[in-house]
Amino acid sequence: MSDLSQFPITARWPAKDPSVIQLYSYPTPNGVKASIALEEMGLAYEPHLVTLSDADVKSDAFLSLNPNNKIPAIIDPNGPDGPIGLFESGAILLYLAEKSGKFIGKTATDKAHITQWLMFQMGGVGPMFGQMGFFHKFAGKDIEDPRPKQRYIDEARRLLNVLEGQLDGQDWVAGDYSIADMAIAPWLIALEFYGTKDLVGYNDLTHVPAYVERFLERPAVTKARRIPNPEG
Repeated sequence: MSDLSQFPITARWPAKDPSVIQLYSYPTPNGVKASIALEEMGLAYEPHLVTLSDADVKSDAFLSLNPNNKIPAIIDPNGPDGPIGLFESGAILLYLAEKSGKFIGKTATDKAHITQWLMFQMGGVGPMFGQMGFFHKFAGKDIEDPRPKQRYIDEARRLLNVLEGQLDGQDWVAGDYSIADMAIAPWLIALEFYGTKDLVGYNDLTHVPAYVERFLERPAVTKARRIPNPEG
């Protein structure tokens, strides 16, 4: 039996099976990256619902694993040098892909190309789409100055056109289906939640919408999008 007592988070979110990967998450675009990867890779794991409330993500227990107070985070009791805790969704995707040997390409060149598109999401799509959502749907919508919102709309539109070009002639962003797709596609789906599809010209595109449909048809994706389930 694995001992996870070195991780204080397990006192608040106890592990029923400490021998498997522990996932601490919520089904946001960033959160589902980890659950999708775990499902796609067939790795045994146990999900723990961590809400976005300060009572959870800013609790001492959660901060002990992720001082940046963001989901997702994981503990792998069977890490390369013993139990390991990780945060940041991109780092988790890379770790899980290397652990499983799946969805990271067959060669070093493949891995480099997949990693560059993963970073494209981490540095571009996620932050820009998220800020656009803030200024369109959440507290930022009350700001009278139109420039912040327009800045993120323009950048989201630009990033979508980059993807539109990249997907011309291929089903997945970096060749074969990979962790890059697990990172990018959930943020494209989020455009519906933000109510910004029309603003960014999503429906004027051809390859991006088809790409999202292919992604949503994957059984692992269908299952993982509600893990952990907020409704219990």
